[in-house]
Amino acid sequence: MRRAASALLAAAVVGVALVGCAGEQVAGGGPTASGAGSADVALLPTGAVPDYQLGGAYEPADGVGIVGRDRSAEPADGVYSICYVNGFQTQPGELDDWADDLLLQDDGEPVFDPDWPDEALLDTSTAERRDRIAAMVGPWIDGCAESGFDAVEFDNLDSYTRSDDALTLDDNLALATLLVERAHASGLAAGQKNAAEDAAALRDRAGFDFAVVEECAAYEECGAYTAVYDDQVIDIEYTDELPRPFAEMCADPDSPVSMVLRDRDLQPADADGHVFETCR
Repeated sequence: MRRAASALLAAAVVGVALVGCAGEQVAGGGPTASGAGSADVALLPTGAVPDYQLGGAYEPADGVGIVGRDRSAEPADGVYSICYVNGFQTQPGELDDWADDLLLQDDGEPVFDPDWPDEALLDTSTAERRDRIAAMVGPWIDGCAESGFDAVEFDNLDSYTRSDDALTLDDNLALATLLVERAHASGLAAGQKNAAEDAAALRDRAGFDFAVVEECAAYEECGAYTAVYDDQVIDIEYTDELPRPFAEMCADPDSPVSMVLRDRDLQPADADGHVFETCR
């Protein structure tokens, strides 16, 4: 959740990333994309109702066709399932799993995300470090595929913007390319998480297939994603940051066709404060 929340198949990336191309229909309702030498990946079922369950897994409501869950959870049965992976920062409670030199340092101390102070930025500044980060994240991606997910989303692609210029977009794009290649090799579509200003570069240079975004309607940036990914965009809006009624956002032609309103903490359905509202 983000809002202030090994190179295997390089030749295949661009071919897999053509989200607008025609392909076979799969059981979940989405087309497939493929590139030379790559496994087919199933793209998002166009216009399906999404749910975002990073705060805890629960049975999707009737009519839901896409569900996002953390990599530690099992995929939802019978729907297109997206696996969340924090690819550019450490997950809470997992700092000690990382070698010190893979954490971005400032005066000998790890640099933490100011909005998520239990997440340290990974150091993507050299090819050697990027290869080692990819070697850590790669088994998580493989695990998503083995569990039965259809796709994986990579969070914190924009970590370079919080690095005080120690990291660059090119650094993160180089790592993203490795992660997308690993996803495609595992048969998973690869999703960009947020980072509106980098959408075109992330699709064209790293090979992403779709985008999972937060509050693009509230921040009036949905067009930055749909211009790149067309209908391969899922948007999650939050109840505490609505500048206008959700129904108006749903009716806005600039909004993605797959959009959901959730509580900020993404509480499970039986928890206090749970909110789940769709555009239909």
